[in-house]
Amino acid sequence: MPVLSGSSGGGIAESLAPILGMEHIRLESRRFPDGEGYVRIPLDAIDALRSEVVILVSNTYPDTGIMQTILLLGAINDIRRGDVSNVKDNSERERNLEDVGPGIILAIPYFGYERQDKRFSMGEVISAELIGNMLANYCDGFVILDLHAPEVLQKIGTPVEFVSSMSEIAETLSNQVQPDFILSPDKGAISRASEVARIIGCEFSYLEKTRVDAHTIQHTPKDLDVSGKVVAIVDDMISTGGTICRASDALRNQGALEVYAACTHGLFTGGALSRLSRHVDGVYTTDSLPNPRANVSAALAISRGVSELIGLFDEKE
Repeated sequence: MPVLSGSSGGGIAESLAPILGMEHIRLESRRFPDGEGYVRIPLDAIDALRSEVVILVSNTYPDTGIMQTILLLGAINDIRRGDVSNVKDNSERERNLEDVGPGIILAIPYFGYERQDKRFSMGEVISAELIGNMLANYCDGFVILDLHAPEVLQKIGTPVEFVSSMSEIAETLSNQVQPDFILSPDKGAISRASEVARIIGCEFSYLEKTRVDAHTIQHTPKDLDVSGKVVAIVDDMISTGGTICRASDALRNQGALEVYAACTHGLFTGGALSRLSRHVDGVYTTDSLPNPRANVSAALAISRGVSELIGLFDEKE
């Protein structure tokens, strides 16, 4: 079975293929001078795409990632359906190809637009649901890594395997940091952070988040005793780093000896890494997005989801 990638997700696809005992095939992707995307299935990959279930690893972030993912899925679908009409050079390929049926798994290391998973104000779009429904038209199953609110995709009608890298993050923290305490920066990350604490075998708690005004959020410890302890703050994503920095300050005020930050998705926008370096002793994140702090592989978690979906295809045959 082939593991496919365009310009997004290539590193994870390369790591994923040997875990699954599959072949990694990099599809062609580039940009026209006006910025529009172009993709193509190499001729020597066509037989592989038509003979077995295929896994496309592709992020839906940034916006160009969404467009490239759709184009790649469209090209893969055409090849699997045997739709190669309008090929100018008839010598390239026999054009009468049969439809080989379903078998496209889309693995998304970072699902862009997951922030808007509900309507907060009248007139808003639930972007996570919209993107999910759109992509579901072009694939037969999803594997999605650490989606903030998985329930937003429960109605899309396509099999979805939600996977987590928290076990790999826990192993990395245990080996390199040896924390005494794991902290969730708010209630939304409790399930992930508590899993890390359970695997490591250390204490766990979370911070209460209170909005003081439109621009100020205050974090308050809940039954927290971290004096003289090494603490790791665990979240699903770090964007600007503001939440982590405030949480770190609260921990140090409580006497924490060292504070580390860990997450699945390291977006690190707006000078976040520079900001974090002034507040924490180290940052750990997966390679779901290319970033200079990526030190945990997301491939293992994604392989678990792919194996589950392949099992569903096997049951249907």
